[in-house]
Amino acid sequence: MSRGIYIVANDRVIDNAIALLNSIRYYDPEVTIYLIPFNENYHKVAEQLSTLHKVQIFPDLELIDKFTKRIGEIFDRDFLALPNKMRKLVAWFGPLDEFIYIDTDIVVFEKIADNLDKLSEVDFFCCDYHYANDKLRNIFSPFVKEQQLFSDAQLQDVFNSGFWASRKGVITEEQMDEALRECAAHREYFDFSEGVTDQPILNYLVLKLIDKRGNLVKIPGGGPGSWAGSQSFQQQDYALYDRGQRLKYLHWAGTRMKTGSPYWQLWEHYRYLHEGKFAFISKLTRRLFPFVAART
Repeated sequence: MSRGIYIVANDRVIDNAIALLNSIRYYDPEVTIYLIPFNENYHKVAEQLSTLHKVQIFPDLELIDKFTKRIGEIFDRDFLALPNKMRKLVAWFGPLDEFIYIDTDIVVFEKIADNLDKLSEVDFFCCDYHYANDKLRNIFSPFVKEQQLFSDAQLQDVFNSGFWASRKGVITEEQMDEALRECAAHREYFDFSEGVTDQPILNYLVLKLIDKRGNLVKIPGGGPGSWAGSQSFQQQDYALYDRGQRLKYLHWAGTRMKTGSPYWQLWEHYRYLHEGKFAFISKLTRRLFPFVAART
């Protein structure tokens, strides 16, 4: 059985991708990692991640292209302007039997693939407090609850689309195609008011098609958080802690990645981790000469 991690990236997010991969490899030198190209401009990030961390390109690029084209045919452009945003969904049809999908605006603080053991109990899991803090915001409109399209128990399983895990074959291409067409026919189900894209659709697919779901934070006393917008985490040795519990990962969801952003120095640490002692020069240049750094 093959296990591993999928990411979606292009050259535009190369710095984020390097930070994420540096953190993954720091705790796990061997886990298999596949890059799903966001668009055609991915060769620089693919080469860098392959050289540094043995990241492989998703082996079936034709599948990705066909999937993206199908998304564009199913959804009107005024509903889903960027079909490429849905490319992460090909994870269900890729080479890995069990997988974690991770957004590039994340760094991890543990051997993250070990969490795949949870798939012995469920067919899908997430690890966040969206259900408790944001509830249906940025996922479903009030219509979904009013019309009881999902039960209250099901709606307690909504999640952030930046970190989740599942297994190959849990959703078939035919099932996904049918569910996506349902989504396209009912835009009134979804909350796109703050510019989210794939998250509402992915939540609909999971609640509709996968019965055995879990959330790693739903343990007695509650697991640690993960959102970079929280100022309550304590840092120790380039990891973060929440109420004494070590975070599994930190996600800058909805937060601009720039100097002065929450936990920026922590992100910088992982961004330059592979450069060792020479990282100080890069950091110093960026801080003292931001205009010059921005032009290089």
